[in-house]
Amino acid sequence: MRKFFSGLWWLLTLPFRLVFWIARAPFRYIPRAYSFLTDPPDDTPLTDVFTAAVQDRQVRQSIWDHIEVLRKHIFRAVLALVLTVGVSFFFTEKLVAYLAQPVGGLEALKAIEVTESVGVFMRVALISGLALALPYIAFEFWLFAAPALMPRSRQFGLLAIPLASIFFLAGMAFSYYVMLPAALPFLLNFMGIQAQLRPQSYFSFVTGLMFWIGAAFEFPLVIYALSAIRLVKPAVLAKQWRIAVVLIAILAAAITPTVDPVNMGLVMLPMILLYFISIGFSYLAYPRRKQTEETA
Repeated sequence: MRKFFSGLWWLLTLPFRLVFWIARAPFRYIPRAYSFLTDPPDDTPLTDVFTAAVQDRQVRQSIWDHIEVLRKHIFRAVLALVLTVGVSFFFTEKLVAYLAQPVGGLEALKAIEVTESVGVFMRVALISGLALALPYIAFEFWLFAAPALMPRSRQFGLLAIPLASIFFLAGMAFSYYVMLPAALPFLLNFMGIQAQLRPQSYFSFVTGLMFWIGAAFEFPLVIYALSAIRLVKPAVLAKQWRIAVVLIAILAAAITPTVDPVNMGLVMLPMILLYFISIGFSYLAYPRRKQTEETA
């Protein structure tokens, strides 16, 4: 009887305890978050870390501990991707129809394999799920890298997480609304040969292009992260811009679906602009860390 009344009391007081826990949560986690964002990291030269990793057993154990922490972050990121892909199943059919509009809709596509339509559905669901999960995936990698960053870089890195999604979506939108209308007429009527489109080939082409252009738009944030840990210097980026333009041209030639210079230029121009934006991001990350070291 005593267990019955204690269980009944626990059930009756559960809503009040939940409200109390929710009300108390900001007071518990805000100070911890503030400390996490403002505490400086342990600054050890990279060469000393590698030397200690070879000679010191405790350092090797510490490295394995970091690998274990990274494994947990990757596991949570993959779990979030699985959940967002499952959510995207509810609107993937409409998204497939929308992506097929540049070629006249789904009626213009002819499948020749039994599982071809299923493969297209899963591919589009995966790319849309990745776009939905990107903020959380970026947040998990920020949580892993943040303890090694200076407070200012740590705070800017947290603010950059929404930008990761914005840049990726901007790259996908650029490839769909700018590149596809320019490239498809050339590809579908090359040498006067009318192409018969299959769903698998068309959606592989479209989603692959959208993914790689979206990934290219993440370049400024990657440069910011590398500058925050002093692997990239903004002065070097600014000085070597000519070499960067040549490398961007090579990369644009590999990404561009056609061989004409017009579409290649459409890819090059935003990538060059992103490179100069990344120089500004690098100046935001690198000098602040340098100033902190000088005052220490």
